[in-house]
Amino acid sequence: MSTGDPLLPEFAEDGEVEAKAAQGKDGRGELPKKAFFETYSAFANTNGGWVYLGVAERDGQFFAVGLGDVGKVQQELWKALNDTNRVSVNLLSAQDVEVVECEGRQVLRVHVPRASRQQRPVYVGLNPLMGTYRRGYEGDYRCREDAVRRMLAEQSEDSRDARLLPKYGLEDLDRGTLRVYRQRFVNLRPDHPWNELEDEEFLRSLGAFKRDRDSGEAGLTLAGLLMFGQLPSLLEAVPNYVVDYQEQVDADPNVRWTDRVTTDGTWSGNLFDFYRMVIGRLTQDLKVPFRLSADLERVDDTPAHQALREALVNTLIHADYAAEAAVRVVRRLDLFEFRNPGLMRVPVAEAIAGGHSDCRNRGLQKMFQLIGLGEQAGSGLVKVYRRWRQQDWRAPELSEHVSPYEYTCLQLRMVSLFPPAAVEEVQRRFGERFAALDELGRLVLVTIAAEGKVDHRRVCSMSGDHAADISRTLATLKHQGYLDAFGHGRGKYYGFAGDPDPGKWPKPEGRQLTFDEAPAATEAIDGEVSSTISGASTPISEVSSTISEVSTPISEVSSTISGASTPISDGEWQELVTIAGDAQNKRRLKPEAMRQMILTLCSVRWLTLEELRRLLDRKPETLRSYLSQLVQEGKLRHLHAQAHHPQQAYRTTPVDAQEDAP
Repeated sequence: MSTGDPLLPEFAEDGEVEAKAAQGKDGRGELPKKAFFETYSAFANTNGGWVYLGVAERDGQFFAVGLGDVGKVQQELWKALNDTNRVSVNLLSAQDVEVVECEGRQVLRVHVPRASRQQRPVYVGLNPLMGTYRRGYEGDYRCREDAVRRMLAEQSEDSRDARLLPKYGLEDLDRGTLRVYRQRFVNLRPDHPWNELEDEEFLRSLGAFKRDRDSGEAGLTLAGLLMFGQLPSLLEAVPNYVVDYQEQVDADPNVRWTDRVTTDGTWSGNLFDFYRMVIGRLTQDLKVPFRLSADLERVDDTPAHQALREALVNTLIHADYAAEAAVRVVRRLDLFEFRNPGLMRVPVAEAIAGGHSDCRNRGLQKMFQLIGLGEQAGSGLVKVYRRWRQQDWRAPELSEHVSPYEYTCLQLRMVSLFPPAAVEEVQRRFGERFAALDELGRLVLVTIAAEGKVDHRRVCSMSGDHAADISRTLATLKHQGYLDAFGHGRGKYYGFAGDPDPGKWPKPEGRQLTFDEAPAATEAIDGEVSSTISGASTPISEVSSTISEVSTPISEVSSTISGASTPISDGEWQELVTIAGDAQNKRRLKPEAMRQMILTLCSVRWLTLEELRRLLDRKPETLRSYLSQLVQEGKLRHLHAQAHHPQQAYRTTPVDAQEDAP
């Protein structure tokens, strides 16, 4: 049974898959209760997955051994799932358990969904502290007690920062911080009635101060202390509290950082001041084109500025301040990285798609929103991704990590999706074979040239293609001699065929470095400092300018590679972006409106599927349906006679030709 088996689409490399022979003593089939429910708990507490009973795994390959009495195994499964002495909750419905035939043998396929925050921890037995598991690269592992206690707290507390701190009052706040916040509030909302309130009443209105009606106790909320507090008070209430900003923009590997803001006692230490000190450092060297507003005032703002503001606020409002890891923001020459302790409350894919929010610190979220910072529920990450794409930079990468500490990481790279140097490197290696590949294949190879290696999840983050299509493309590229695979399971990644294992290379200049979370407040990041892109000790302002000027927009590169037409000029691309504005701003358009928008865009010039995907912010499969229909109706025409040509492009058919179309 191979990963390409159409009966088993979940055997994509991004999937969570566990195979168990489940033969029993008589070889007819038996539910392996201990092993099954440890995996069940691990999948439920991580990202979900599939368990195959009647399948053996050897060296990363799966072989169907079958279940002689599959009905008996099904009965055992449902009986155990509904036994609370065996497992804390049954997450499965009838459609999650099915019998499939593989290689002439019957196999039981069990889909374990990711448990909701309110259902976690899902544990084996009666003691959550001893029976809670998670899924890692190497399989299932038992959670530490502190991780289980955080799950229990997350389960019961919709907002972690609403907790009343009865012994903390206005004397624990930094009055300078509060004064600056109130002035910003006045500037943004000059007629708001809260502007007339005394500090305590203003804080009460914000949700930063409250009184318990039952006990009569009054004091700051955790949100109020985090936002406006003094560092000694913060550390008393939140012992693990650390916020840390580091700049790593020096080519000298012996220089660990060139600027740093951390909780070292030299400033208030609260989140509002941290935001104010860091946002200027993040954006100070971004290239700002000359642009005037409708009032003829200079606009010193770009999509990159907006994305960085949103990313920083998002990091602060979603952090788990009870966890051991620090809030950490790092600026490098070609990369911004935002880390917050704690895992996502919703699946990563849902967070990126938007529309569903479960903010960990809703009090902080409200306080930032009231001064114009942070998006409404469920739209923050969507804005970050969209704004970064508008810069023609590589798609952001959002990931969760559970070792050595639980944290979420968002990386924003200032590198073009198809950097010219990377394209040249791939063309040098493969010549005409590269141009013959489809769009997804070219993306995989250029990403390896730009980043050293690639894995399934990274390709998913940059492409709108289905996960199964990405798996097939990676397997095909390996089979055709473009790639070698390294690692296995969820840890599998790819490099160029014949090259050494890219996961063991020395860290070269200009490439992202990884590092472990440091538990101590002032411990520096381990590992080397990322070097300059150009190889010289160039100021970041010059480097970011160079990137933005030299890196070719994906629209130009895809047109050049495919030969569809001449490269899209900046003026043409801006015209196309303006036309597509409604599609990017509205997630739902009526079919006729979408059809008309495609026709309008394709009246400007030949456009590939990838260019339309970027302009319209829609999945390729959705656009293919529209394009196919419009071609059949004679309203669009193909550049290439072969309908499924890998470099196919589309142009609106002239009206007179449309009238002659059958």
